Amino acid sequence: MTRFDLAAFSNAVADIAGQAAPVTASFLSHHGRTATAFHWGEGLYVAAEESVDPDEELHLALPSGESVKAELIGRDPSTGVALMKPATAAVGTVFKKAGPVRAGDIVVATGRDGTSPLAVFGTVAEVGPEWRSRRGGAIDRRINLAVMAGTRFEGGPVLDAGGGLVGMLLFGPRRRALVIPHETIERTVATLREKGHVLRGYLGAGLYPIHHGQLQGAMVMGLDDDGPAKAAGIALGDIVTTWNGEPVRGPRELIHRLGPDSAGTVVTLTVLRGGETRDVVVTIGEKPLV
Repeated sequence: MTRFDLAAFSNAVADIAGQAAPVTASFLSHHGRTATAFHWGEGLYVAAEESVDPDEELHLALPSGESVKAELIGRDPSTGVALMKPATAAVGTVFKKAGPVRAGDIVVATGRDGTSPLAVFGTVAEVGPEWRSRRGGAIDRRINLAVMAGTRFEGGPVLDAGGGLVGMLLFGPRRRALVIPHETIERTVATLREKGHVLRGYLGAGLYPIHHGQLQGAMVMGLDDDGPAKAAGIALGDIVTTWNGEPVRGPRELIHRLGPDSAGTVVTLTVLRGGETRDVVVTIGEKPLV
């Protein structure tokens, strides 16, 4: 058996983390905690959207110790990505992109708190196909981590054993560490640079889950006066049971279908009204981030 060289492993992890130190910054999130941002390219930084308050001034704490005002270029709750630009010129270095990862691969999550670089290593716990976030965003790959990282790491870069960028660290339900892959970030950044937000599908209906015997669906509890649902003839008390013939088992499934790519599409919703089913054709609207 080959002897494990702990010192060499330690140095390798520290070297990977050291690559992130010059390109990470920190800022005060709207929760009053420190969060991380990192240089994406062309003077732009990405961060976790959940950490950014659009109504507050942003200041990035750079590795030099300098605090600079940053402009929020845009944010997308559906993918969890925010894009910002500091007032002063940023470093020119960008991460190379990592290739596919496997369950069990070692990764290094990095971050920053003021002038202090942060790093922790762990493994990829789960790898899966494309998935939809709770807000309907298309995430290119499912990557969950087995890593003990605190809130200061949120929005920080996750690197593979070769120093390649796997993606950005976020926290899911029960503080589970997950990665927004670099492919998703790249696609979102391109839209945010152009428009400042990512359009979301808009139905204009308040929904409540219905589970009664064999009946499952989403009951309409509220309607926006100018929303697509009301315009199409959907009424209060209707229970939406299918979307283009596919079962809808609750509001969450409808929200998943109202992703950015749904805006402008025409769909057929089957609703139960007064014990009778009927089909309603709805043109999904566009709901810009506000």
